[in-house]
Amino acid sequence: MKTFIRHIITIILEAEARLVIRKYKPKIIAVTGSVGKTSTKDAIFAVVGEALVARKSVKSFNSEIGLPLTILNCENGWSNPALWIKNIIKGLILITTRMHYPKWLVLELGASMPGDIERATLLVVPDIAVVTRFGDVPVHVEFFKSPDELFEEKTKLVKALRNTGVLIVNADDERVLALREKTKAKSLTYGLNAGTMFRATNIQTAYEAGVPVGTTFKLEYDGNVFPVDMRGVLGSQPVYSALAAIATGAYLKLNIVDMIGRLSLHISPPGRMRVLPGLKGSAIIDDTYNASPVAAEAAVETLKSIKTKGKRIAVLGDMLELGKFTIEEHKKLGKQAGSFADLVIAVGPRAQYIAEGALDSDMSEKNIIQFDDSHLAGKYLESILSNGDIVLVKGSQGMRMERTVEEIMAEPERASDLLVRQEEEWKVRA
Repeated sequence: MKTFIRHIITIILEAEARLVIRKYKPKIIAVTGSVGKTSTKDAIFAVVGEALVARKSVKSFNSEIGLPLTILNCENGWSNPALWIKNIIKGLILITTRMHYPKWLVLELGASMPGDIERATLLVVPDIAVVTRFGDVPVHVEFFKSPDELFEEKTKLVKALRNTGVLIVNADDERVLALREKTKAKSLTYGLNAGTMFRATNIQTAYEAGVPVGTTFKLEYDGNVFPVDMRGVLGSQPVYSALAAIATGAYLKLNIVDMIGRLSLHISPPGRMRVLPGLKGSAIIDDTYNASPVAAEAAVETLKSIKTKGKRIAVLGDMLELGKFTIEEHKKLGKQAGSFADLVIAVGPRAQYIAEGALDSDMSEKNIIQFDDSHLAGKYLESILSNGDIVLVKGSQGMRMERTVEEIMAEPERASDLLVRQEEEWKVRA
């Protein structure tokens, strides 16, 4: 019955969203990919939001219900019928009266199941489409016949792009770069490799008192070089998000220096390569929002690059929805972490293969610890942390790896502000 009611509510909200789009005619910036969608969407909004009078998808609202909720500026009603009725009424008011509405919407479009992107493009036609990265084994691939089928699903966003618009692609992913052939629209490229229009070079971790506090890089664009300083985030993914945002703003003729200034003040969303102070003088790389093989590999590589006198600890939970790739990808991740980390903590039933991979890298068995539960992993960490330790915490959404972070963060009283999934509806879940 709940599924049926949810289906009816979704149909009503989609119909209202369609009418709102038709009435107010906002311009659409749509972001898709398998890695970094939310971070990229938020970075774009940080750059263009104020200048363009824009609204963004809240958190990671990218599902069939999340998209109409964003268009209608409504909150998730979860299991509260009164909130869903309120949402429907709000949609009716938007349709029947003339109200202030954003000129631009910055939307995150995900594909959990076949048909998701096609369904989204029935609601919105993008004026700007931004495609991040995919990787060989993207997240959600379990529900598709192959990674190629998932990739084809996401290309539907590019095909829906207005010919008068622009496609902005991550040039470091060859398949994403090839999407330029799927549209007649203008295209812009960003990445780390030579030849891209918006290129990052000299990526460095910024330190204060020996503790990592952010990332700096040089932006190369149109024959010029600009320094960029991003606080509170580590690794290459925030750099990619920043490049996509700057490319979007440049297309919209915003000032480069102003955009870089906004990015320096931008706070990345929780659980996306955020660096947090930990107990006993340790530091935490909180990447607990979700996990795919390519994102996990990048996060582990970031841990490897950090300079510290303490231990490098990789806390790695299950990567879900990988289907037939599950064993191979977990072993590969474990082998990568085991090749340099001082300690690998594997969390979840699938993470046994992470432990096996770490063993295959000749890591000592005594330095590989396994837990079924993220909370218990945090309790163990609390007992062994020391000054200067760097702890990466990564895993799929269903593993609730933010509970590990909460156990070892220096300011647990700020968990509701700093961590993902702190809503009451999430907290009561197992």
